Amino acid sequence: MIIREIKKEALVALENKWGFAVLLAFLLGIFTVFLPNVIDFFVLGGVDEFNGATRSVWADIFSLIITGIVYPISIGFNWVFLSLIRREPQQVKSMFQPFLDIGTFLKIIGTSILIGIFTMLWTLLLIVPGIIKGLAYSQTFYVLKDNPGISMTGAITESRRLMDGYKWKYFLLQLSFIGWILLALATFGIGFLWLIPYITASSAEFYNEIRQAKNNDSVEA
Repeated sequence: MIIREIKKEALVALENKWGFAVLLAFLLGIFTVFLPNVIDFFVLGGVDEFNGATRSVWADIFSLIITGIVYPISIGFNWVFLSLIRREPQQVKSMFQPFLDIGTFLKIIGTSILIGIFTMLWTLLLIVPGIIKGLAYSQTFYVLKDNPGISMTGAITESRRLMDGYKWKYFLLQLSFIGWILLALATFGIGFLWLIPYITASSAEFYNEIRQAKNNDSVEA
């Protein structure tokens, strides 16, 4: 579980796949950033700008609807990179896998709501416990990918089990990209088309490794 080795394995998996990865990152940006803002402008732009309360209510409702639509795309994006790490076939349409089954779609939405509630409750106690719990829940959607029949709370519990002893390592992995993030910002955001796949592939590799480590521990026990 050496961070540089995790990132190295991610780069190896991305070799000869960069065009595909950049295309996915571009589509992710279109669906999760560009389109929501365009729709927001045209939908809410007609609301009386002097009626702040009315606009606020519509903005909140619209935000919830858009989040419910685009969030599963982000999950599908992560799932594609998990397949890439495992050298499994990948297609652009795989990014929209969460929409192919209504049960999966609803489970993703429900699970994200539960994670949000749990994290918020812990954060109300203290900021640090909220961050720790956020790290503990970070593998939940990978668990859902590998175990489609698992319950929402079961996926969260399994993520907590996998992250036991690895939360700090995961935090350091994400922190190791700070320099690259600053560099991507210096390119007016264009660099994120390459950086996001790198981060996502590294996170998927991290999940793969802790899953294998935990399974090995179970066998030895």
